[in-house]
Amino acid sequence: MELSISKSRIGVDKFSQKSTLSRAFSITMLGVLVSAYFFPFEFTFLPEGLNTKVFLAALGIPMFGYYCLKQRAIKVNSYFLAAIIIAVLFSLIGYVSVEINNSQDLSYANYVISFSTWVLAGFALCIILEYVHGYLNFELLFNYLIAVCVAQCILALLIDYNPAVKNWVDAYISQAPVAKTEFLNKVNRLYGIGAAVDVAGTRFSIVLLGLAAILNSFKNSNNKMQNVAMYWFAFMFIAVVGNMISRTTLVGVLLALTYLGLTSNFLRENLTTFKLKYLLIIVGVSCILVMIAMFLYQTNGEVRDQLRFAFEGFFNWIEKGKWYTSSTDRLNSVMWIWPESNDLKTWLIGKATFDNWHAVGTDIGYCRFVFYNGLLGLITFSLFFVFNAWACNKLIPGYTLFFVFLLALSFIIWLKVATDLFIIYALFYNLALLPRHSYKLGQYKLGQNTGGEIGAT
Repeated sequence: MELSISKSRIGVDKFSQKSTLSRAFSITMLGVLVSAYFFPFEFTFLPEGLNTKVFLAALGIPMFGYYCLKQRAIKVNSYFLAAIIIAVLFSLIGYVSVEINNSQDLSYANYVISFSTWVLAGFALCIILEYVHGYLNFELLFNYLIAVCVAQCILALLIDYNPAVKNWVDAYISQAPVAKTEFLNKVNRLYGIGAAVDVAGTRFSIVLLGLAAILNSFKNSNNKMQNVAMYWFAFMFIAVVGNMISRTTLVGVLLALTYLGLTSNFLRENLTTFKLKYLLIIVGVSCILVMIAMFLYQTNGEVRDQLRFAFEGFFNWIEKGKWYTSSTDRLNSVMWIWPESNDLKTWLIGKATFDNWHAVGTDIGYCRFVFYNGLLGLITFSLFFVFNAWACNKLIPGYTLFFVFLLALSFIIWLKVATDLFIIYALFYNLALLPRHSYKLGQYKLGQNTGGEIGAT
């Protein structure tokens, strides 16, 4: 084993050498790949379980092999190696729970498989993005994630309002990795392709935090005003339509606005012409979108119902003087279910019950993790995400507050549903592995890398 510090490497944006049509085609195809990773789905004509994430992971295996051969070493970042150890430990706790309880539920006992799948799929995606562009950094990665989320919101509206589109999607696309299509239609929920319910809400929330980080970086640079307008439009659009799809998106909206508020220096520093234009664009775009929403609310009954669902808490607050929603009331009244106080075995190691919702009767993440692998599992899983946030902050400097809020998002979401945000950390670990990446244009040199790598030769 040898410890080496990777040097700065310069990457060149290959897009500058392509025609406009070629760039548009490349971006579209890359966007499809990013969506296949971030919002996995299945095809109805293929066996169940073969989703787009699995296909990307399968592609990642030979790509990683080729990468290692090219590097003449198996290089694993020391931070990532620690994350692997924690993931394996969490899986072992799950297996112990399964054995003790004679259970067949391997939901989180097999977590290391899920972990590996996300890592390999993320590796394939990052390698392809880096190959096409010549570099890959935080901003470029989130540009694709933002575009994909906007596209998913548009698709959700098209599927809901256009029967022909809906019939085609339902015929060929299975939403099985998220929820059954029959259930989504029964409860009249908007859905995109692989984007529905709380899964969509958590991923929209991740992207809204990334949007806040990018917008925050604009305040300290003379960026073009159309870029500010474009990013803020994307923020508002995802915030509104994302809440129509899943009200979990509201968590990301509030965290992102808090992020922007904490980093705002408009009141503490002199108001320059650039900052004034920045503020005017934010206010102007917001007012235009709010007026459009109000017009549609007054003239379209279906849009009115979707908006009332998306912002039920606010409508109740305005109309009844109390902020509440039917789902939050249900969560607070019947969903906080814990093991019996004298059931020490379940508190310690759980019952290895996760897939069978009726055996537990709760959606709340903290409760479900305790019932599956006890406090040992819950604490280990919590530390896993604390470590991921800390490690990725070290690997990708300049975004400390982003990673603080990303960590907060994990723990807040668990108040409502059991979910796993490693999907985004897998991309960050792979981003740090690439030989040509930069972290923040304008602050770090293109291709700068930090952190130790353990290379096995």
